[in-house]
Amino acid sequence: MNSRKVVYLFLSTLVIGSISGAIVGLILEFDVYTAGSFLNFLFGLIWLLGICAAFSLISQMGFFAYLTLHRFGLALFKSQKLWNYVQIILIAFVVFDLIYFRYIAFAEPGETIFHYSIMPILLLVYGLLIAYLKAKDTNPGAFIPALFFIVVVTTIEWVPALTVNEPKWLWLYFTPLIVANTWQLLILHRLTRTESK
Repeated sequence: MNSRKVVYLFLSTLVIGSISGAIVGLILEFDVYTAGSFLNFLFGLIWLLGICAAFSLISQMGFFAYLTLHRFGLALFKSQKLWNYVQIILIAFVVFDLIYFRYIAFAEPGETIFHYSIMPILLLVYGLLIAYLKAKDTNPGAFIPALFFIVVVTTIEWVPALTVNEPKWLWLYFTPLIVANTWQLLILHRLTRTESK
């Protein structure tokens, strides 16, 4: 990939992540941002775009870290099949942790573990869908790495908000991460494919 495409990937991810997060932020606290003058809305929007741009930068660091980790995993286990099994175990472990440890840490009286199962299961279903699209566009071997990236890497990047467990920050942090991660995953092979042609 040449430098122009790297810059395109960086800037497009930054813009898409920050805009998606800002939209969700406006929806979550619409009354706060629309109360008062137009300047209040404008400064609130700039703040949202800035904070969500920072989250999309975290997503980009995670993406390139995973590309490195994937190569390291392939070299360490000397077999894509074995490395895929390791990734499947890690995916299951992370989904379990998202359910169980959040339930143990944050459950209030009357809440069941089911309340804490919805989000991780939806993330897993979303990861399966994106992994299917990635494998369909590239090759079947891309399915498990794509699923791992969407579920595990996104969760690791999301940890600061998960430890706070405040709904506004959970969604404000999660949206740019998942949108930016999805974009990077689905656009990278198109950029490299064009380069190879």
